[in-house]
Amino acid sequence: MRRHFNVACAALALWGLAGPAAPQSATAPRRVLVLGDSLSAEYGLRRGSGWVALLEKRFTEQQSPWRVVNASVSGDTTSGGRSRLPALLAQHKPAVLVIELGGNDALRGLPLEMTEQNLRAMAQAARTAGARVLVVGMQVPPNYGASYAQRFANTFAQVAQAEKAALVPFLLKGVADAKDPLALFQADRIHPNEQAQATLLANVWPALQPLLK
Repeated sequence: MRRHFNVACAALALWGLAGPAAPQSATAPRRVLVLGDSLSAEYGLRRGSGWVALLEKRFTEQQSPWRVVNASVSGDTTSGGRSRLPALLAQHKPAVLVIELGGNDALRGLPLEMTEQNLRAMAQAARTAGARVLVVGMQVPPNYGASYAQRFANTFAQVAQAEKAALVPFLLKGVADAKDPLALFQADRIHPNEQAQATLLANVWPALQPLLK
């Protein structure tokens, strides 16, 4: 009889019927989910040398309870990020979502209204899931035209303000506008090189840090 009782208890525990689950540890890692494009996906870089990896390294060195999930995909647009986000939120349950998307929208000539709608939808989905949001802004070169360039840059600030999200005005500040910017880019003159990654993290950190409290 005792053997049968033990087997039954084991079966109940397996199916979660033997009582409430043990509470999650207070020191369990909290997650920052980075949803980005090639600028966050280490395109052309050594693995572990991109700004997202440097962020994870900072958390580790500080013995922080925070961990990073890098869900960035080279070439991704805001539409792609929007379609991928629900599954990522369900899987990783992040406390903070960093949205680094929009640059490829401009490269493909997609309507700014669509970019704004997608960014807002992602911010809203994250907030509904209980995550704080950081919008990472991007700018385009002057050859796109002054009017378009200004409207594009303003899109990120408008989304952040409307959705009560934190904002990094320009991810490539200090890189694209450096005295010798070519020294900080890969041969394609689009993607920052390894030397520039610490600057990218320095641009993100002041806006991200308050969300980690």
